[in-house]
Amino acid sequence: MILNNRYAEFDWAGARVEPTPLLSPRLLLLNRDLADELGMDLSETQWRDLTGGNRLLPEMEPFAQVYAGHQFGGFSPQLGDGRALLLGEVVAPSGARWDLHLKGAGKTPYSRFGDGRAVLRSSLREYLASEAMHHLGIATTRALSLVGSEEPVYRERVEPGAAVLRAAPSHLRFGHFEYFYYSGQPERIPELLDYLIDTQWPDLAKDQAGYAALFERVVEKTATMIAQWQLVGFCHGVMNTDNMSMLGLTLDYGPYGFLDAYDPDHICNHSDPGGRYAYDQQPAVGNWNLQRLAQSLSGVIELEALQQALGKYEYLLLSAYSEGMRQKLGLDGWEDEDPALFREMFDLMQRQKVDYSCWFRRLALLASSGSVPDAVLALLADPEAWSDWFGRYQARLAREGKAQADKVVQMNAVNPKYILRNHLAQQAIEQAEQGDMSEADRLLMLLARPFDEQPELDHYAMPAPAWAESLCISCSS
Repeated sequence: MILNNRYAEFDWAGARVEPTPLLSPRLLLLNRDLADELGMDLSETQWRDLTGGNRLLPEMEPFAQVYAGHQFGGFSPQLGDGRALLLGEVVAPSGARWDLHLKGAGKTPYSRFGDGRAVLRSSLREYLASEAMHHLGIATTRALSLVGSEEPVYRERVEPGAAVLRAAPSHLRFGHFEYFYYSGQPERIPELLDYLIDTQWPDLAKDQAGYAALFERVVEKTATMIAQWQLVGFCHGVMNTDNMSMLGLTLDYGPYGFLDAYDPDHICNHSDPGGRYAYDQQPAVGNWNLQRLAQSLSGVIELEALQQALGKYEYLLLSAYSEGMRQKLGLDGWEDEDPALFREMFDLMQRQKVDYSCWFRRLALLASSGSVPDAVLALLADPEAWSDWFGRYQARLAREGKAQADKVVQMNAVNPKYILRNHLAQQAIEQAEQGDMSEADRLLMLLARPFDEQPELDHYAMPAPAWAESLCISCSS
């Protein structure tokens, strides 16, 4: 295991801070598969002490990063790691570099009025979500370990403290570049870009052309990520620019949620009453955020190159989404009537509040001819209203000429049977707060195989119960 912290060499980019140890930490979860991938062969005691902030590994140099960000449309000139620390970088046996980032590590110079702590509720939500997204094939930060503590943390109520150690190739955000642009330190921007090239994209040159190519990659990866969010019905909830990754990773899980009943206007964050980050707004917000990043890079990349890259965003996102939606519906080719077929389907889904994930998964059972399976009809409040659509869709399938068995395999490979619904996460949290991690362990095993049939766990694949609508998920989550 090779450890260092190259980012900490940029003493102008943050502050060196030691983690504040948690009181009596207990190791609750350990991602052994990821630890093996990173070549980190530690004992459970070492994982507990590291994640609890009680002991560092040799060569670790904890560092709180400073950045800025547009939050709900308004600019905050100084944010930063207010409750997290970049502990170091590990070079995996594969040669890949991974940041180790401890969330809940205590106060830093960027904590403002916060306590620098995290609670078990939000830490477990992040652990579960990052692993769920990874196994769905969506770029994300990963969770390495989670500790709980007897230390009380004050939010809307007193909650048990916790910390989660997460890993990613880089935790650089759009907000890093915004900070140095707006604080009058433009000379730091090329240094950050060179660092990103050195650690992630060494094929790029460290010049204006290389920086332009780097920005184009950020656009491409962001467009792909958000298209994938839309396809699985994922809502991030807080798409501020300080929560946007330069590598197109899903970053900073807070008031996220997966769609239950299909609603394009769904707002998963109760701290967002205006719906800025509603499900159907995410593609546009991604574009808006990239424009803010482009502004911050305008001193080192020509305007024309920035505009050309930004101009590709909508096409890239729509292409990825359209291709993904055809796959979800078992279609390979393209026909001119497909957009209308998709629109009518979504309109009916919205009017009848059809469960998003169950719908696509069960639709694989429908053949190109014959009756509609009962499992599909059971999702519909008014099946008669769907008769015309079913007829058009079956005719479309018939023109594809694909064998039913092949179609089922294709659709099941892209339509997850199991997703991290809010009520499932809530049940795991409630048990964890009582000292029982069995439900969290069960969810992690389930979500590691989201596309597979797991008959003994079929009840996890049912639409959400009515009480789930009352769950309140906010920025404190």
